[in-house]
Amino acid sequence: MARPMEIQGNLFTLDSPLLGEILGERTVAEFPFFALKKARQLEPMTFQAEGVTIELSAGKHGIATIYDKEILLYVASIMTDLLDRGGTPARTIRFTAHDLFRITGSNASKRSYAYLIDALRRLRNTMIETNIATGGEIQEDNFSWLDHFRVMYAEDMRGEKRVKYIEVTVCDWFYRAVLRDRRLAAYDLDYFTLTPIQRRLYELAMFHCEPGKSFELGLEVVAQRMGCGAARLRNARAEITKVAEQDSLPGYSISLHSEKVPTAGRPRLQTFVTFTARQTLRTRKIVPQTTLVGTEEAKSDEQLKIYEDVSEAAV
Repeated sequence: MARPMEIQGNLFTLDSPLLGEILGERTVAEFPFFALKKARQLEPMTFQAEGVTIELSAGKHGIATIYDKEILLYVASIMTDLLDRGGTPARTIRFTAHDLFRITGSNASKRSYAYLIDALRRLRNTMIETNIATGGEIQEDNFSWLDHFRVMYAEDMRGEKRVKYIEVTVCDWFYRAVLRDRRLAAYDLDYFTLTPIQRRLYELAMFHCEPGKSFELGLEVVAQRMGCGAARLRNARAEITKVAEQDSLPGYSISLHSEKVPTAGRPRLQTFVTFTARQTLRTRKIVPQTTLVGTEEAKSDEQLKIYEDVSEAAV
């Protein structure tokens, strides 16, 4: 099991820092589970193809975004690291915002902390319904990425507070996918510098391409898998073409070409996207953890205070 929380004065146990690579789960990467914009999206999202159905409904904070997914990538990586070191990770993981920011390359500004709290709210309140099985089980219900989250603050004598650590409990569906299915792949850290469209293209390439080989999908399929939908197909083509021209995906290149394909009537011109893996070195390495939590961060005049989510999903 994950280490239990212990609070004795200013001492507490954490599951961070993350010592291994950042890992993503294939099922979550292959399908459009996240909104592709930072602006609040309240409209539901649906995906239905190849026997797979996904329905996403927003809470008042909107549907969880592709940027919010960074938290799930980080937590999945911690769980896998604990498992590989002989532990049995629980669904509840405790980490510092400082360590999350170290991995994602974010600065520790007030704005970053505020966005982190909002991201936790979206992950908690986005409702998901899908027929995708994880760990050999299918859930006929709705669920959120997080069953619960808690943010612990330290408040000094001046009344100023700082985030000490964050505790999240991931849903059963995600937990099974990470620890039972274990269809995981290591993300290049430059993933965190990519735009939403680039992130989705990178994930599709990463889980389909073999080293030195190419993989091809129709443009409509790629757009649907990205979460663009038929209404944005024209924009998706322009955006994918731009990514191809910029050659901006770490470890992969993409190209577009059109050809006539046979149909029941006249041949139809169809556009395909080709993904090709290449051998490259990481351009950004993981920055080592230099500050030990519980030393210089722990002040004798601090008291721990808790913020817990009050989910509209639980009302």
